[in-house]
Amino acid sequence: MNVPDDLRYTTDHEWARLEDGRLRVGITDYAQDALGDIVFVQLPEAGATVEAASSVGEIESTKSVSDVYAPVAGEVIEVNSQLTDQPEQVNDDPYGEGWLCVIAPSDPAAFGTLLDAEAYRQLTSS
Repeated sequence: MNVPDDLRYTTDHEWARLEDGRLRVGITDYAQDALGDIVFVQLPEAGATVEAASSVGEIESTKSVSDVYAPVAGEVIEVNSQLTDQPEQVNDDPYGEGWLCVIAPSDPAAFGTLLDAEAYRQLTSS
């Protein structure tokens, strides 16, 4: 399982990458593997205000439908519209082309409260 050291994680299996004060968000390699073949991604609207741990979208796979949760509170400023036509990118490249949205956090310090890579590895190994 791929768990990049430069990202932060949630217990709901989302990842966040800090980029110029904003957070690029997606689901982890662990989550995409557990879901199986992803066939549809529902993304939040750009401009939407989100609360930490609130549902911001859904991912549908051949196995199930799962909610995607915001790792922090803030405003969605960008969504990966390519996933509308190519949802399989979440399986193929969860930490790259398979990202879901970018959030401008209302509290910049919130990123630091997310799990680091080692804590996420421990979470997923139990």
